[in-house]
Amino acid sequence: MRELMLGNKALARGLYEAGCSVISSYPGTPSTEVTEEAAKYDEIYCEWAPNEKVAMEAAFGASLAGKRSFCGMKHVGLNVAADPLFTCSYTGVNGGLVICVADDPAMHSSQNEQDSRHYAIAAKVPMLEPADSAEALSFTKAAFEISEQFDTPVIIRMCTRIAHSQSIVETSERVCPPSRPYEKNIAKYVMMPGNAIRRHPFVEARTAKLREFAETSGLNRVEMGDTKLGIITSSTSYQYAKEVFGEKASILKLGMIHPLPETLILDFAAKVEKLVIVEELDPIIENHCRKLGLAVEGKDLLPMEGEFSQNLLAEKLGLEAPAARKLDETIPVRPPVMCAGCPHRGLFYTLAKNKCTVLGDIGCYTLGAVAPLSSMDMTLCMGASISAVHGFNKAAGPDSEKKTVAVIGDSTFMHSGMTGLANIAYNQSNSTVIILDNSITGMTGHQQNPTTGYNIKGDPAGKIDLESLCRAMGINRVTVVDPYDLAACDRVLKEELAAEEPSVIISRRPCALLKYVKHNPPLVVEAEKCIGCRSCMRLGCPAISMKDKKAVIDATQCVGCGVCAQLCRLDALKEVAR
Repeated sequence: MRELMLGNKALARGLYEAGCSVISSYPGTPSTEVTEEAAKYDEIYCEWAPNEKVAMEAAFGASLAGKRSFCGMKHVGLNVAADPLFTCSYTGVNGGLVICVADDPAMHSSQNEQDSRHYAIAAKVPMLEPADSAEALSFTKAAFEISEQFDTPVIIRMCTRIAHSQSIVETSERVCPPSRPYEKNIAKYVMMPGNAIRRHPFVEARTAKLREFAETSGLNRVEMGDTKLGIITSSTSYQYAKEVFGEKASILKLGMIHPLPETLILDFAAKVEKLVIVEELDPIIENHCRKLGLAVEGKDLLPMEGEFSQNLLAEKLGLEAPAARKLDETIPVRPPVMCAGCPHRGLFYTLAKNKCTVLGDIGCYTLGAVAPLSSMDMTLCMGASISAVHGFNKAAGPDSEKKTVAVIGDSTFMHSGMTGLANIAYNQSNSTVIILDNSITGMTGHQQNPTTGYNIKGDPAGKIDLESLCRAMGINRVTVVDPYDLAACDRVLKEELAAEEPSVIISRRPCALLKYVKHNPPLVVEAEKCIGCRSCMRLGCPAISMKDKKAVIDATQCVGCGVCAQLCRLDALKEVAR
């Protein structure tokens, strides 16, 4: 059956058709939809894990038991999962093990622009790179075959454009291979030094066999056109090159990006007069070609950062861009802001009002750094806020402890915040940690997590009690506050900053976008009372604006949280009578 599918949905379909049995992932844009779509197939056990390391280890365990398994994550998540990745390269697999990593060139929703191809090279595992939805499906099925044939985990590298664009796929039935029996093998699976040292030669020999496989695999293909120009490319860059050049160039499209073939590339190079490497981010293919002694052009023409496009390729390679429509006017810049009624807003307003140094984390609440709140000083990676506030206070001393806090979301705390809190409890800095509990994993699109009480399908699941957990970890002072109550936020913050021991504040209110949240009627401005002091504007709520020197509330956005009314000295902001 033919169907139009997102790349991520097609990859999930490939998991289904390949007979994958167990999926464990952590949500992260642009990878999230793979696991969400796979969860719609009852034949596959799917779960959200607390973090990517746990997800990969769970998938490895399923592989060890003899089932085909999968884990998915975004590029920075692979950093978290690097520990098991490098070692399961040595152990190999039992049932096929496929790992999806989704890179984010141009950083649409990420804190860096790393190139995950380096991980495949460093861990010495094969990596496949689809260029459209059809390949996302077929490459996933091929990845399981390669995994079991060569006794290796296999990485599929997606990118934002392939993950979130649509193209036609041809679906087929699910084929479940027989479960592979688990057989105890200490030398293969117990990676103590004496065993690991004997597995390294296996990895090197496997890489050599995979390189031979890459020479003739249908994953790589040559499309001959005009031989004056030859292009070696992969992934979404292939689509741009094909659209710009068509038959005016010959193209070697690489679907297996590690290990790269040698003879195939040399043969292709011999057929063209000029060779250009078109790849986003780092010069992985280019450096490989140069090692083969080829004279190529690549990053001397094309940028090392950001996404490519048809226009960019045409401009940099001296061609006329394909005909395209372009807006006549520049679209006004609209910086991202927290949603109207976001429970984080009141807490961040309180932090800004008290001139706190705020060490932040990864989540919707990172937008607390945006004007007018501007109440965040640092964001590094998942869980870093808690570890960093401890180090900051140890370095800066007692005065710092009275005005410095860490903020972290509920899902992020479960991901990698607990170990930082354990460090505070163990090594005793008078650090104040604020857990922003909005009852969901908000930034990636409302996925469940271990604190919500529901699993990936929305069924009841085990629920971790944050208050009990923090106390069990050695934190005696644990306080819950409603971020819509500014007076309470202010009082609790001052009390905990003044305390002479570690403390945790849990700012608890569900995300305003959750379907079950019932909102109050929108507020209105009594124009005769409003003097245009702009106090309400200090919240940065998108539902509030100024017109004719008076505050105006957009009733289509306002959820009646009432936080702005608490700032109005003249009582000009009122609820609509029900």
